[in-house]
Amino acid sequence: MSKADLIVGLQWGDEGKGKIVDHMAQTHDYVCRFAGGHNAGHTIVIGDRKYALHLIPSGVLNPEAKNIVGNGVVLSPKDFIKEMEQFDDLEGRLFLSDKAHVLLPYHAEIDQARERMKGDKAIGTTGKGIGPAYGDKVARVGHRLGELLHPEKLASKIVAFFEMNKPVFDAMGVAMPNETELLAELEGYRKVLAPYICDTTQLMWKIIDEDKKILLEGAQGTMLDIDHGTYPYVTSSTTVSAGACSGLGLNPKDIGKVTGIAKAYCTRVGNGPFPSEDMGEEGDRLRENGHEFGTTTGRPRRCGWFDAVAMRHAVRVNGVDQVALMKLDVLDGFDEIKVCVAYEFEGKEIDYVPYDLEDVKPVYKSFPGWEKTEGARTFDELPETAKSYILALEEMIGTKMGIISTSPEREDTIIR
Repeated sequence: MSKADLIVGLQWGDEGKGKIVDHMAQTHDYVCRFAGGHNAGHTIVIGDRKYALHLIPSGVLNPEAKNIVGNGVVLSPKDFIKEMEQFDDLEGRLFLSDKAHVLLPYHAEIDQARERMKGDKAIGTTGKGIGPAYGDKVARVGHRLGELLHPEKLASKIVAFFEMNKPVFDAMGVAMPNETELLAELEGYRKVLAPYICDTTQLMWKIIDEDKKILLEGAQGTMLDIDHGTYPYVTSSTTVSAGACSGLGLNPKDIGKVTGIAKAYCTRVGNGPFPSEDMGEEGDRLRENGHEFGTTTGRPRRCGWFDAVAMRHAVRVNGVDQVALMKLDVLDGFDEIKVCVAYEFEGKEIDYVPYDLEDVKPVYKSFPGWEKTEGARTFDELPETAKSYILALEEMIGTKMGIISTSPEREDTIIR
């Protein structure tokens, strides 16, 4: 009986999980997505081809790997089908949970309407409808992918729900769907997706019993988790390692090695506290060097320095065995590199993440920079100052940097 390896983001998302999942997928039989929606994205570069993945697991780029989208995901059929068009060999390699919840265009309309109504207090969501879809799930008024196999019944349910809540939708400016048009839309989704919909929980149990090599991936990062992140400026799902169990039908004993992903600096998209954010020229330089613009939205990411306090928090919450340190090369050429080693909070210096990060100030330690790490493939190839930086980070967070990425290319990866 095998154990499933797990990959989880340790910051505010966009850590570079896609490259590591792609790297590890080469040695795994199955890659499984356990949470989130199409608001998050991986970009994977292979040769001169770039793939933007939002919902399809990154194992799709390994012809030998099979891919599972679990029940913890909210799936937009429209966007998923568009993503599928990048590939022509998905039959028998892609499995969608019949218990995953369906995200439809009206969820995005609701999302955008709520953000407009909040004005300057908006969370800064992607407007893709993720929150409303998860909200429907928790309120027990959502719809699951298995229902898509019976589009007439599903269309009738959706229209009845709109009629029941018409005053609320009218107040938000969200129009009731036309049942005939909705049915045609759902039937189109059914035709494409029906061959892939199945009971993935049973499939997960089967492949574990068969001793298959399994890799689990989530979306976004720990500091955006609905429980452990910077609430309310978080996503609507569980992004931490525990979500892999509930989102795929596993139990804790099924989990093997946990690899946490973090950039050598830090970024955040949208509103909310970000203690180590650099609002000056160095932050702009990080953004330009790292091409920090959202895969899903194209929005410029907020950039800052590595936050060792938040990282210790994330490492413990997730039970991380090793960290994959991404985009080390983005720091090439900086004379000085800062690390947030503590917070000032209510007149005291603290080394933990408090209830609210809004009022904390970063305490920095500076490290000497280096000229070039780009393209390095062994630890010995790195400049001495880069090695010292990595070893210092390991000491601060209490976990080994087992993988180090020095460019977007698949081959430019150091394994320690």
